[in-house]
Amino acid sequence: MAADEARAATALAPLRAEIDAIDADLVALIAKRMAVVERVIAVKRAAGIPALLNDRVEEVAAHVRHRAAALGAPPDLAETVWRAMMDWIITYEDEKLGQ
Repeated sequence: MAADEARAATALAPLRAEIDAIDADLVALIAKRMAVVERVIAVKRAAGIPALLNDRVEEVAAHVRHRAAALGAPPDLAETVWRAMMDWIITYEDEKLGQ
């Protein structure tokens, strides 16, 4: 069994490196998205708009599901990830807006 595990570890190493590179790209995109969120907060503050806009949340979730399906990714996974991110960002916006 140890030989099978060693072969698997050897086969997994380049795949893990590929996943690590994708993860680094995803983190960079999250940082880019958060920079836009900071600008959104400024606009919402100036206009007196609350952090949570249910229609926008549902619009984003639907768009993400559609895009995931078009790319062959599981729509349920994409929606779950985005809803978690949106929930976190709404809480963050609430704090920044003092709500």
